[in-house]
Amino acid sequence: MGIARIASLVVAACCFVVVTNAQEQERLTEPFSREVLLAKAEELSKHPYVDVIRHNAPELKLNYDQYRSIRFRPDAAIWNGENRTFTVDLFYPGFIFNVPVNINLVVSKTARRVLFTNDLFESDANALVAGPDAAYSGFRVRAPLNRPDYPDEFLVFQGASYFRAVAKGQLYGLSARGLAVRTARREGEEFPAWTNFWIERPPERADRIVIHALLQSPSVVGAYTFSAKPGNETIIDVDATLFPRVELKHFGIAPLTSMFLFDPSNRARFDDYRNAVHDSDGLEMVSGSGERIWRPLANPAALQVSAFIDENPEGFGLVQRKRNFEDFEDAEALYDRRPSLWVEPKGDWGRGHVELVEIPSEREIHDNIVAYWQPETPLPAGTPAHFSYRLRFTAEPLDTSLARVVATRSGQALQNEDQRSFVVDFRGRGPVPPDLKAEVWSSGGTVLNPRGHVLSQNGIYRESFELDPGSEDIVELRLVLTSNGKPWAETWLYRWSQ
Repeated sequence: MGIARIASLVVAACCFVVVTNAQEQERLTEPFSREVLLAKAEELSKHPYVDVIRHNAPELKLNYDQYRSIRFRPDAAIWNGENRTFTVDLFYPGFIFNVPVNINLVVSKTARRVLFTNDLFESDANALVAGPDAAYSGFRVRAPLNRPDYPDEFLVFQGASYFRAVAKGQLYGLSARGLAVRTARREGEEFPAWTNFWIERPPERADRIVIHALLQSPSVVGAYTFSAKPGNETIIDVDATLFPRVELKHFGIAPLTSMFLFDPSNRARFDDYRNAVHDSDGLEMVSGSGERIWRPLANPAALQVSAFIDENPEGFGLVQRKRNFEDFEDAEALYDRRPSLWVEPKGDWGRGHVELVEIPSEREIHDNIVAYWQPETPLPAGTPAHFSYRLRFTAEPLDTSLARVVATRSGQALQNEDQRSFVVDFRGRGPVPPDLKAEVWSSGGTVLNPRGHVLSQNGIYRESFELDPGSEDIVELRLVLTSNGKPWAETWLYRWSQ
C-alpha cells in the first residue's frame, strides 16, 4: 500500500491508519480521558501480569547498522502541514526495541489507534521487514525549538519506561524514566515498560502537548499524564498514579539515568585525550529544610548506593555544570551541551530519601548513574498512590544566590602517602566575606589541616584539607561554609572509598 493510499485513510486526528471496514474502524475508536486511563490501569492491576507479546520474529533481530538505516518519512509525520506547532514521528520495531507499543491519537475525547505499516518508513539496507501485525516501538515529538522555520525533535519515548528531552541549544544526554523498581537490589531490577500511549491533538499554535501513557510490569501498573512545553527550558509536568499488584518496597519515583565515566578527579584510570567524559557531573538537592547540597558523581571500583534522608524535598536532579568546550575537548559528543534534569515535587511526598546509584563502568556507551526518590513507606498491593512533579530539562536549575562548587579534586597527600588531599573550589556572586568559616566533617578517619583562601588568579574560594582514613574503607565527607551564621555556599558531600 503506497503513501497516497494511506493519506486517503487519514482520520479526523490526522493519523495514518489502515481501516478495512466499518467494524474495524469501530474497534479502533474508543472514548478516552484521564479518568478512563485510571480505570483501565486499576482494572489491569487486579489481574496477574500478562507479559507483552514481544517482537521476537527472526526478521526483526536487526543489527545496529540495519536499524539506523531506517528513517521515518518526513511527509508522514502526524499533523504535518497543520498549524499545530507539534508533529510526531513514529519509531520502527526491532534491534533492542522489542516491546510493542500501541499509539493512539485523541481528538475531542475520542481515541483512535495508529495501525502499523511499513509505508511510513524508508531504508537503504532493506530493513523494512516487519509484518502487518507488528507495532511501533515508540515516538518522538518535534516543535520549532532552535529556529521558527524548522521542527526540531525535543522529546522521545522509546525503550522500557525511558524518555528524553532537550531544551533550546542542547543535545540529548541523560534520560528520565517512569518508575524504578528494585534498582541495585540482589533480587534483580524490574524494568516496567510503556505499552500504550494516547497523544492529544494540540490546538492550533499551542505551546504544549499532552501525552498519556500506560506503564506495566509484574509488580505495578501505572497511569501517567505528561504536559510538555519546549523552550529555553523544556518543562514536563507529570501526574503519575501507581496501582501496585504486590507490595512495593524498593521503588523510585521520578528516576533519572545518566553517564559519568571520568573527570579530573579520576582520569588516571582512563587513557583518553579528553579532559572529561560525562553527561552529568553531580547530584544536586534542595532538602525540605531548604539546604542546598552538591554531591560530585563518581565512577567507583565497586557498586555504590547512597541514601540522602529527607522529608518533602524541594527538588533534586542530575546536573551538568561544565559548560565550556575546553572542559571536555570532544568535538563529536559535545558533552558541554548536554542538559541537566531537575525534579520539583508537587504536594506532600512525606519522608524518604534521594537514592543515588553509581555503577562501575569502563565505557561511555553505558549509563551508570541512577537517582530517584524512595518513599519511606512501602506501597501496599491494591492501594493506588499518586505522585505529581515537574521535570526541567535545562542548563542550570538553581539561582546563584549561594556560592556553587565548581571543582572537586583529590589525590595522594604530598607529605604522607597514607593520606588523601582534597581541594574544593567555590564560586560566588560577590566578594568572599571576611568572616567565612569552614566546617569539615567525616564519618571515619581523621580530617587534618583544613584551610581556605581566595585564588588571586580567578577570585575562586578554595578549601583544602587532608584525610587520614585509618582502617576505614569508606568515608563520608561533608563541608559547610558559613558567613554571619548563615550558609554562604551549598553543602559539599563526598564519598571516599578505597
